[in-house]
Parts: sequence; C-alpha cells; structure tokens
Amino acid sequence: MSKTILITGATSGIGKACAYQFGANENNLILVGRRNDRLQELKKDLEEKFSIRVLTLSFDVRERAQVEDAISGLTEEWKNIDVLINNAGLAVGLNKIQDGEIDDWERMIDTNVKGLLYVTRAISPNMVSRKLGHIINIGSIAGKETYPFGNVYCATKHAVDSLSKAMRIDMVEFGIKVTQIAPGAVETEFSNVRFKGDDAKADGVYVGFEPLRPEDIADAAYYCANLPKHVNINDMLIMPTAQASAGVLYKV
Repeated sequence: MSKTILITGATSGIGKACAYQFGANENNLILVGRRNDRLQELKKDLEEKFSIRVLTLSFDVRERAQVEDAISGLTEEWKNIDVLINNAGLAVGLNKIQDGEIDDWERMIDTNVKGLLYVTRAISPNMVSRKLGHIINIGSIAGKETYPFGNVYCATKHAVDSLSKAMRIDMVEFGIKVTQIAPGAVETEFSNVRFKGDDAKADGVYVGFEPLRPEDIADAAYYCANLPKHVNINDMLIMPTAQASAGVLYKV
C-alpha cells in the first residue's frame, strides 16, 4: 500500500535520494525546497519514471508563516502525511566561537533547529489525531560528538538528537514512530555550502577515502519507514568504513 511521504530539502543530496528511493517503491511524494526550478524538474522525472503523484511546495523552512501556509493549504488528498522526513539542514563556516559570524550561526539555527520544529509542528497534529505516522529526522555524527571548528553546527545537530528523543516521548502514546538517522561523511553539497562555494576546498574533503553516498542514507530511511507496526528504529548512526569517529578518517 502506497504512503504519502513529505521530504524537506528535496532538491539535492539526501533529500533527493530519498525522493527516488520512496518514489521507486510507488509512494506518493510531497517535495519541499527553496529552488522551485529544481523541484519542477524532479517532479517531472519522478512522475515519468515511477507513475506516482508528486506535489511540490516551494518555501523556506526558516520562515514560519511560509511553513504554516503551505501545510495548512494541503488538500484532502495530500493532508494525511504518513512519513515526514526532516532533511533540510546545513553547515556554514568553520570559525572558532570567538571569530564566529553571527549570520552563519543564525542561518544554521534557523534551518537545522527552528525549521525542523516549524515543519514538525505543522504536520504532527494530524498524525496524532490519526494515531498514525512516522517522523524521520536526519541528524549527524555532529549531534553525537563535538569536533574542532564545528561549534554551532554541532550544537544544532545535538538539538536534533535531543528533539528526536523528545518527540518520541511526547507522541509515543499515539503510536507515532520517531527515528533519527545520523550520518558521518556523506558526499553532497554539504561541504560546498560550508565552504561558501569554494569548490576546491569542498572537493578536498572527500579525497583519499570513500564517503557515504546520499543513496546509502535513503536506503536506511526507507528501511526504517517500512518495518512492522510494532518495530521502530530510534536512532541509527551510519558511517563510511573509513570513518571511526567525527574527527578520525583514514585517508590513503
């Protein structure tokens, strides 16, 4: 039986890979992103390849009013979301706290924490009323370990870790599943954003070892979302074989 899956940050990386993974398995998709041109291209390709229904919502998760307007405006055929994948997130900058750029901090906090909360607050009441639903938060190894130059980014992902536990506590009586998937190094646009468009520095992050691919995380999300009703994966930490911890990578 097909489900309705809402994915934030769907235009690239893990979010895009999740769209293809769930779409290939005949689920209908609500894809959220800021880049509407990419959303439309993705919608067209998914519908042609998999004969599924795809709804696109172009808004910024950092903007509370945009989130509320988009979710409250869903029609009857789309409002019953079975799986929410809170994937939108980013890291910006590598400054120490004493040299930190406040705009970078606010962008990370607004996206990684407040954006996740806005979307969850808009969607979870319907899950609670139906006593049915699954929230999958894409966290990070940065939410398990704090590493040099990671300060505020690590803090936001620690918040995702804590919020995932809190959501599970708050909604367990309604049968709502909550899963956090926390990847290590995944080759996406992540490093390009962190280095603010410096492709040379970003590409160097993944030299000398085989990082995770977005599809690896999408596979994990699909697995978690399709377990029996009585089974939930609370927390999944996924690392490339070459990565032992946040700061330990074996490069050749």
